[in-house]
Amino acid sequence: MKTILQIVIGIAIAVLAYLLYDSLMHPIRFNQAVQHRKDLVVERLIDIRSLQSSYKDEHGKFTESFDSLIHYFKEGNVSVVRQIGSMDDTAAVARGEVRRDTIRIPARDTLSKVLKVFKINEKFNIDSLRYVPIVGDEFEMKAVMYKSISNIMIPLFEAGVNNDVYLRGLDRQLIVNLNDDQKKMNKWPGVKVGSIDQPNNNAGNWE
Repeated sequence: MKTILQIVIGIAIAVLAYLLYDSLMHPIRFNQAVQHRKDLVVERLIDIRSLQSSYKDEHGKFTESFDSLIHYFKEGNVSVVRQIGSMDDTAAVARGEVRRDTIRIPARDTLSKVLKVFKINEKFNIDSLRYVPIVGDEFEMKAVMYKSISNIMIPLFEAGVNNDVYLRGLDRQLIVNLNDDQKKMNKWPGVKVGSIDQPNNNAGNWE
């Protein structure tokens, strides 16, 4: 009887120890999962920013349509200034042999070298640009013409995803706690690049 009691007590202690360990590790595992998903989201938002910047250079404004952004990558062109000769060669400059030409090249050829994701995974599909990694929802994206104090119209855009979306499937209470903590610090509860409220040089809220 004494031996059985000792075995039961030993099992109970082991179970309690596991439960204690699990309770301590749970928020740690949550934070690791959050960081992993956030890294994937940030990578995608950086690519969106790169495409938007190029799109604006060509069209004078940003777009709130992923269809337009993806079509621009696939079918659009980028203006590139090419210099013939060297401005340091004063003789050539005097003879008018130094000039600059603007040429048009496919956006795909230029942007594929810029987008971070293309350097990592050559099989990346541009049509996936709109989707939040892991959960598959679309990013929210907006574009406006912002009127500055000096009455100058400035094109702005923002793209992002709320914590509730990109962290879907993780511990709900810990997500609620994360949202509350960020709101208390006057931070937007999610990951976002750019802003349509005021110019911010298209910065990400993780930077």
